[in-house]
Amino acid sequence: MEREAQVSEFEDRVVHINRCAKTVKGGRRMSFSALVVVGNKKGKIGVGLGKAKEVSEAIRKGTEAAQRNLIEVNVQDGTIPHDVEIKYGATRIRLIPAAPGTGVIAGAAARAVLELAGVHNILTKIYGSSNPSTVVQACIEGLTTQKNKNDYAVLRGQNA
Repeated sequence: MEREAQVSEFEDRVVHINRCAKTVKGGRRMSFSALVVVGNKKGKIGVGLGKAKEVSEAIRKGTEAAQRNLIEVNVQDGTIPHDVEIKYGATRIRLIPAAPGTGVIAGAAARAVLELAGVHNILTKIYGSSNPSTVVQACIEGLTTQKNKNDYAVLRGQNA
């Protein structure tokens, strides 16, 4: 009962579905992997990868994995506190805060992460690989490295 209440709070979005084929003596065996992002649009977000013989089962597994890997991100006034550039594998992503009314200017994979995190105004640019799994991981890493004014005040030894 408590788990169902927690699940309804979060919204999930399928970012990418990959079909794999293994050739065996009788033909081809198909399997699927689903990259799923889960978030509550208030700063909590998670990502999961589910693999199965059927698409629906892969999505279900991915959603469960994403809910187990929830993290807190720093969102302030519908955008991020400062711009950041993150490198993850062959993907480099730049996240730039934007003025109110700009919207989410991002590709499909980054858009899913940012919208479910609760970011409403942001500019993004992806350099290098645009593989959805690395873009999602880079975007999450970029959001988690954000610091606000209070964090910097504490680092300097000033009162927050």
